[in-house]
Amino acid sequence: MDKRQTLHRFLVEYEWVHISIGVVGNATFFVGSIFFLPAFDGWLTFGVWLFITGSLLMLFGAVGDGLKKYWTGRYGDPRAIP
Repeated sequence: MDKRQTLHRFLVEYEWVHISIGVVGNATFFVGSIFFLPAFDGWLTFGVWLFITGSLLMLFGAVGDGLKKYWTGRYGDPRAIP
């Protein structure tokens, strides 16, 4: 299997990977944001780290989705690559 087929498989056939990373990032970001509320004052540092981690995971998910869109747009029908 050459590099192009491997990249195709990861970006298109395993699309659920970067979607899952993005969803976990969204949930982590949301929970981290809640810890910024005054009622959770003792959890602020933990909330900051959840916020940062969630942001990074959302970025990874978005980059994966963008690469998939670029890949399928550049190489046409993804089923054309065996």
